[in-house]
Amino acid sequence: MSDKRAIVRNRRAYHDFEISETYEAGISLLGPEIKSIRAGKSSISEAFASFKKGELWLQDMHIPEYVNRGYVTHEPRRPRKLLMHKRELRKIEATVTRQGLTLVPLQLYFVKGRLKVEIGVAKGRKRHDKREALKDKEARKEARAAEGRRG
Repeated sequence: MSDKRAIVRNRRAYHDFEISETYEAGISLLGPEIKSIRAGKSSISEAFASFKKGELWLQDMHIPEYVNRGYVTHEPRRPRKLLMHKRELRKIEATVTRQGLTLVPLQLYFVKGRLKVEIGVAKGRKRHDKREALKDKEARKEARAAEGRRG
């Protein structure tokens, strides 16, 4: 998708979790919330997704109140419903409950004017796993630098 531009990224998710699969979901928002996100004032670093009665909800995503909101207001950390096909939801729910995984938002972006959330099926990393990941990342970075000097 060439018209996909990220508004908010959750860089910490790639450090704290091992992401196995990703899914795209729509999100149900109020007018002032979408305006606040367009202004670049939102955070998904502490957010997670969970199932309630067969529906997927995004918890702890912070969207501050829009300055020029008028009389409509919203709670900054309220749960927000994620919009996906039922077939996808059943598949994700089965995977998450069976394997004890978690759902983490990776990024928010617009596709044809509509806000989308990229959700990752993730497994938490231990401290030593994080160190290993950092070492691997550093080794890849050094290899690319050496290749660049050679080429």
